[in-house]
Amino acid sequence: MTVTVERGESSPEKLLAPVLSSFWDESQSWTMETYLRHDGYEGMRRALAMAPDDVIALVKDSGLRGRGGAGFPTGMKWQFIPQGDGKPHYLVVNADESEPGTCKDIPLLFANPHALIEGMVIACHAIRSQHAFIYLRGEVVPVLRRLHEAVREAYEAGYLGKADARRQKLGLADLPDLEITVHAGAGAYICGEETALLDSLEGRRGQPRLRPPFPAVAGLYACPTVVNNVESIASVPAILTKGNEWFRSMGSEKSPGFTLYSLSGHVAAPGQYEGPLGITLRQLLDMSGGIRPGHRLKFWTPGGSSTPLLTEEHLDVPLDYEGVGAAGSMLGTKALQCFDETTCVVRAVTRWTEFYAHESCGKCTPCREGTYWLVQLLRDIEAGKGRMEDLAKLADIADNINGKSFCALGDGAASPIFSSLKYFKEEYEQHITGGGCPFDPAKSTVWADDPSSTHLGVTA
Repeated sequence: MTVTVERGESSPEKLLAPVLSSFWDESQSWTMETYLRHDGYEGMRRALAMAPDDVIALVKDSGLRGRGGAGFPTGMKWQFIPQGDGKPHYLVVNADESEPGTCKDIPLLFANPHALIEGMVIACHAIRSQHAFIYLRGEVVPVLRRLHEAVREAYEAGYLGKADARRQKLGLADLPDLEITVHAGAGAYICGEETALLDSLEGRRGQPRLRPPFPAVAGLYACPTVVNNVESIASVPAILTKGNEWFRSMGSEKSPGFTLYSLSGHVAAPGQYEGPLGITLRQLLDMSGGIRPGHRLKFWTPGGSSTPLLTEEHLDVPLDYEGVGAAGSMLGTKALQCFDETTCVVRAVTRWTEFYAHESCGKCTPCREGTYWLVQLLRDIEAGKGRMEDLAKLADIADNINGKSFCALGDGAASPIFSSLKYFKEEYEQHITGGGCPFDPAKSTVWADDPSSTHLGVTA
């Protein structure tokens, strides 16, 4: 059984904190009927009875930080929206989850889309917006259909739509129109970057914008815009329902609350594990059966392939923004990809770099040219054609990309280069001196002896 954990509790059975995932295993968990049985839309009702600025203050005081990677305080982002400017305000939810290893928003939308919709209604009230958008990764058609149906149910219930219908259904006198548009992207990873996403929504090619101006001042259609991750917005209703004190009882002082950890790779039971910020990979592995039998952990990513990889010595690093940052990486999207000793680091980094080279939009030279040449060098090294001086060249090219691109794609491409050279330089050298990769790819496949072992991970 799982329970919400207070700070200081560490026994395995008390580590998980299912909130967003508390009823994913119920039949028809995605429907309005199921959601209402679990206090659905209660937070919305409380928020709509409050002044917009009070809602912002409450979310700000809760300490909720963005769950999309950067960890920026959600309430503070809402507060940046200028008021009394005479322009329409927009809320845009970034559901373009495309990074290798990241897989939390799509399961959340598939199993519990109304948590997002309720959070959007609250956020729109807070920032005084009458039109919100969900930018969804276009390849996930089943999720798109389920999201459309959830939005339809919300319109039918009067939570969305014209002002008169909303006032009548909700019994509140002062409610404006509220529309939600679901938009499916065309499969470009770069559109996960917030300004490229906005360009794509406007019908243009998805490429990052120069900043300033920032989206809070000139975002969608040059109007004040808040761009939030799915999990960030979906976490808001529980805060309105149960309060800041409850939310802050989980996690750490600077990183409070619950979050979804996506555990994948060479683990016995991959899946979504919802727990308080600050638990460790060792604790998550204890609950999930550990690394596949007969093997040991070699390296892992704390937040997807764009975060610097860590090793077995970091098993006890607190998985919150400060703890992972102090270890030299980033918490990112909490995509915990685990690789055992059968995995070739050079091969893994090469595959990730190929992805970034393919997905680079080409707008800025450091990323466009740098990722291409990183791939060429890595392929040569993996094939046994590399030279020792190529290692210094790899680091130099990565340094010329890192921090010198329009968006964080360049930084993400450089991260695995820097970290793998830091922890596994001998393995790179072995590829060069040994004339190729010493690892057998057949032994490095993800363990899937029992297909039923893959589960949501919401109970222990």
